[in-house]
Amino acid sequence: MSPTPDRRGTDANGRLQPPTLSDIEAAAARLSAWVYRTPLIPLHAEGLASEVYLKLECLQPVGSFKPRGAANALALADPEQLREGVSTASAGNMALGVAWCARRLGIPCRVVVPEQAPAAKLDALASLGAEVTRVSFEKWWELIVRRRLPDLPGHFVHPVADRSVIAGNATIGLEIVEDLPEVDTVLVPFGGGGLGCGIASALRILRPRAEVIACEVDTAAPLTASLAAGEPRSIERVATFVDGIGGASVLDEMWPLVRSLIAGSRVASLLEVEDAIRHLAIRHRTIAEGAGAAPVAIALRGDLPPGKVVCVVSGGNLDVAELIRILGAPGAPG
Repeated sequence: MSPTPDRRGTDANGRLQPPTLSDIEAAAARLSAWVYRTPLIPLHAEGLASEVYLKLECLQPVGSFKPRGAANALALADPEQLREGVSTASAGNMALGVAWCARRLGIPCRVVVPEQAPAAKLDALASLGAEVTRVSFEKWWELIVRRRLPDLPGHFVHPVADRSVIAGNATIGLEIVEDLPEVDTVLVPFGGGGLGCGIASALRILRPRAEVIACEVDTAAPLTASLAAGEPRSIERVATFVDGIGGASVLDEMWPLVRSLIAGSRVASLLEVEDAIRHLAIRHRTIAEGAGAAPVAIALRGDLPPGKVVCVVSGGNLDVAELIRILGAPGAPG
């Protein structure tokens, strides 16, 4: 039996522990007044051996799944720390999730974002009243690894390695099993691992035979490199419009959880991700950002084994200019 985790979600040895079923159910109860129960709908595509569904987290407030983890983390935070506000480091969606929750709570929000954060996310942060600091990707990644934001008061919500955030994310897995009890595979975008590990934590308890597969893009696939090496590896990252996944490495503190919960990884090309964005826009009238479309890109290849597959469309915060470019790309359906 694993040691009982402390309030931060780590055991006596400092290792991050997965949420229990009671953690996940308690998070679901807290979140009922904060987030939507998003629909699970069939993917419209021909010639696939699998029965594929879309979990449309892009329909959540602020356009991504992030309010699930943010709201649960703030509900469990020390009220005294919250008096001084809340902060996070995020490529955009977690910043939006935290800022949205902070506005509802009436507390200040301060976020640090990488300098290439999309305009759509920056504009949304401004509308929510968040104080935004832009730094280089390298500096931003250092803040993620070190787990702190110097000189910013209040409660810090780590976007990934926080058990309360993971438990909030795990409520997606709870909903998937309730809506599709015979699910076999869940395809999840992999950024830091908080989403995949959350969903896998729920499935391991409720549907042990189901697998969670992480989806990356070929311009930045640190998990695939780490799984091949059997240990966390840093990679050479190429910045693209796919900003919600593709870090510089797998976080050391997340690696034990990822290795025990995630069944494997698949890598999509940028062209495949663009095809998936077009497919969702044209066939489903749904806008997905690059990270959210990555699982759909994998599913549309048609090489998954027969069974019931869920693609988690994690977010839809795509810059309008990028959407226009992708929809108008050569070979796009008219």
